[in-house]
Amino acid sequence: MSENYQQFAALLAIAAIIGVIAVRLRQPLIIAFLMTGILVGPAALGWVESHDQIDLLAQVGVTVLLFVVGLKLDLHLVKNLGPVALATGLGQLAFTIVFGYLIAIAFGMTHVKALYVAVALTFSSTIIIVKLLSDKREIDSLHGRIAMGFLIVQDIAVVIAMMLLGSHAASGEHGLLLNAALLVLKIGGAGAVIALLMRYVLPRLLHQLARSQELLLIFAIAWGTAFAALGEVLGFSKEVGAFLAGFSLASTTYREAISTRLVSIRDFLLLFFFVDMGSRLDFSTLGQELPAAGAFSLFVLIGNPLIVMAIMGYMGYRKRTGFLAGLTVAQISEFSIIFVAMGITLGHVGVETLGLVTLVGLVTITLSTYLILYSHQLYGRIARWLDVFERANPFRELAMERRQAASDAADVVIYGLGRYGARLASQLQAQDVRVLGVDFDPEAVRQRRRQGFKVNFGDAEDPEFPQALPLGRLRWIVSTLPQAEINLALLKALRHHGYGGRVAMAAHSDSDSRALAAAGVDRVLSPYSDAADFAARTIAGDLATMKRQP
Repeated sequence: MSENYQQFAALLAIAAIIGVIAVRLRQPLIIAFLMTGILVGPAALGWVESHDQIDLLAQVGVTVLLFVVGLKLDLHLVKNLGPVALATGLGQLAFTIVFGYLIAIAFGMTHVKALYVAVALTFSSTIIIVKLLSDKREIDSLHGRIAMGFLIVQDIAVVIAMMLLGSHAASGEHGLLLNAALLVLKIGGAGAVIALLMRYVLPRLLHQLARSQELLLIFAIAWGTAFAALGEVLGFSKEVGAFLAGFSLASTTYREAISTRLVSIRDFLLLFFFVDMGSRLDFSTLGQELPAAGAFSLFVLIGNPLIVMAIMGYMGYRKRTGFLAGLTVAQISEFSIIFVAMGITLGHVGVETLGLVTLVGLVTITLSTYLILYSHQLYGRIARWLDVFERANPFRELAMERRQAASDAADVVIYGLGRYGARLASQLQAQDVRVLGVDFDPEAVRQRRRQGFKVNFGDAEDPEFPQALPLGRLRWIVSTLPQAEINLALLKALRHHGYGGRVAMAAHSDSDSRALAAAGVDRVLSPYSDAADFAARTIAGDLATMKRQP
């Protein structure tokens, strides 16, 4: 046990050192962590022996990651993005399989090996893409949401491919048709259970749990891991189960609060996923596969984004949206390696195929990471050559922008909807000002919603919560909270997330007023002083009127 702990401590230290070097060199941390895994794995130093412990942490990290993705995908988004996600996901799968197979045949591969390689090239890494888009704060952008949709379609395709492969190995007992029928029944049953939970159980349960922020966080992780484990038992993958767990909470009031609190936990646990992936890469089987690996890498890096752009352009999206979404499929997944490993176990392909796919994975994951991180700069350089991927009227994207603008419409956000905050919101709405409230008390959220206010559940002390607000459209953010330290922390978080509008904050003492003013708050509100001044003016005016009367 002590040796495992020492290995764990050494691994964290090495990851931190390589991470610092990467940051200083302005390199992506994902690449740094992959390099850490390669360094400590059997390909180099061979230090890591406790694979089981690292793998467990990696799996929990992936669960949290997909759970957060599911939280972002509510029913409204599914309705709007479902068609393009399905068309793009299936279209890219068909394109990659057909042309990947033809390229493999051109390199003299057998039909079975060519088919395995072609299918392996279709799987993009949901984990890596979500991490990159989250780091860039583009997971909630239009191209980010579309990418998540067709990546989930791919994940389901992975599950189906592996189930069919397994059923082929056990065809004496079940057969392909029976397994396909069972899969359909399981999907239908899982959908029905989730619908019932979303309708009758989860809203009431979360309302009770939200009284404690710590308990809400623990429940979220437990819910995600339970669904992940259940998904694996039912023959899905842990990733699909975790995604469905998040999706089941996506329509609740508390999804933003849960999501923002899971960010730091997700980032820590995903370190082990990338390290584990790097440590398991096998370079001993590369052999003579370098020319084929180069050709397949170029095909994935260029061909996959092009077909996504073509499909999205045809469906009515702008070329910029198609380009940014298309870059997310410019790499293959860890599932590609697992898929080929299954083929080796079944005797369908040789070990050299695993070396080929491993090398393609390493090249495409590394290069696509840079493509995604610098996607906007890259688009600026090549945009003039992408007109062929955009219709004269990108009707679908224009319609979505109008709906999004209407749903996010707010001029003012008010933190804290107690008596003062609720009265302020009511008076502003009476003057046709669009107000969005934020409160961490679930009972206050429920009560204000019944009164007709638009309210989100959130905590002013959570530094990540402001990114869940439509910061680009807001004119004012008002905090009616009485604690100066919380207001100052909120002000710092707003600036960190790029908010450029005006800020008003309440102060209940002269020292708090001076501190807020010194920090740059545009308007300091003094509820007690203002109320007392108003009362004094009212009474003094009444007295003056009485004295003038005979």
